[in-house]
Amino acid sequence: MAHPTDPSQPRTGSLRVGLFGAGRVAGQLGPALVAAGHTVAFVWSRSAAPAAALAAALPGAAVLPGLGAPLPPADVYLLAVPDAAVAEVLAAVAWPAGALVAHLAGALPLAVFEQRPGVRGGVLYPLQTFSAGRAVDWAAVPLCVEAADPGAQTLLLALARSLSRDVRPLASADRLRLHVAAVFANNFTNHLLGVADALLAEAGLPAALLAPLVRETVDKALAAASPFAVQTGPAARRDAPTLGAHRAALAAHPAWLGIYNQLTNSIQVQLMPEPGPAGAGPQL
Repeated sequence: MAHPTDPSQPRTGSLRVGLFGAGRVAGQLGPALVAAGHTVAFVWSRSAAPAAALAAALPGAAVLPGLGAPLPPADVYLLAVPDAAVAEVLAAVAWPAGALVAHLAGALPLAVFEQRPGVRGGVLYPLQTFSAGRAVDWAAVPLCVEAADPGAQTLLLALARSLSRDVRPLASADRLRLHVAAVFANNFTNHLLGVADALLAEAGLPAALLAPLVRETVDKALAAASPFAVQTGPAARRDAPTLGAHRAALAAHPAWLGIYNQLTNSIQVQLMPEPGPAGAGPQL
């Protein structure tokens, strides 16, 4: 019988998965794989306790004691580890010939697998934020797939479609741009909400005051042809007195004042670019 990772024998049904990682992503991915009808063969983590806890929640899953341990056979090995650890794991494991190994990172190119000839590299990137204690609806999570080997691409697409209804092949350069966009939409937005929360707390006001505004802002931006088209606020209006009052209120927080000034400038440049030198186009 062919080895489960034999590239001439791509499988598209129930798969046997080796899972590297036991953090926020792996902790939700493991149960999702089982719910989709797959088997998690083992879990590895740098710390033994999280690996044991996750494996105990996945029927039949073993704990891989170390990266140098003999590797149980699997149809695909998923690297749900921090981006900086992917190269280390790739180098340390004795992969079976033809093994399909896929990382889950947004910013790492497929080329990271070039360091391990004989391994079929792939990407299974979930475009979502993961936090302990918050369940994710995997059916709604966009999954971006990339692989150079056609058999690997087929298998990863099948695996992705068993988890999500939004699956798309995406090359490394486009995935990187998507990841940058996600940082703006998610990480930076969350940080700005944190700043807003802190400012309200200084005034003794509840953060819940902002909830209706934030929900309407997001809903309106997502419904618009472009969020730029529905921009409001004093920066968009070029309301100098209000902008001045805001800057005075932020004087005690120079870092936040810097963010305020940069975003104000970005909004104004986007809505009405200042003219450049004679004959030049808009300075964006």
